[in-house]
Amino acid sequence: MKKMIIIGSLAFFVAACGGSETNDTSKTSDSTAAATDNANPSYDANRGEGKFSEVKLGATVDAAMVGKGQTIADLKCMSCHKTTDEKLVGPGWMGVTKRHKPEWIMNFITNPDPMIDKDPKVQAMLELCLVRMPNQSLSDVDARNILEFMRKNDGVK
Repeated sequence: MKKMIIIGSLAFFVAACGGSETNDTSKTSDSTAAATDNANPSYDANRGEGKFSEVKLGATVDAAMVGKGQTIADLKCMSCHKTTDEKLVGPGWMGVTKRHKPEWIMNFITNPDPMIDKDPKVQAMLELCLVRMPNQSLSDVDARNILEFMRKNDGVK
């Protein structure tokens, strides 16, 4: 069982790493997601596993939130992630807000363990990156600020 968890964790980071590999695995993960949804009908692959069921976003980014999010990300995230699409330890962040709904991102960064266990996209990323994302004990406000920083990184004005 422990080996299965480790293998599943490794799958998470593998799929998220690299540019063209991410696109190829996303095609594969769609069929995997359908199979997982059938096996686990309570899991919502669009919002993930966690308390965030709806995250309201503005049409533009909030500059104050972006600044706070960047500060938090610099302290807790950037040792493993880059703001480009390049893999460091974990996947690069470029385009993450275009690939995932805000609820999914918030649920994953505030409590990654359930999503690592259930989400086929996360499991595929783990296969590429080979390192399980640790829980950084982010508050809801910290996570929302990081999400706003990610949105700005993805070109939202």
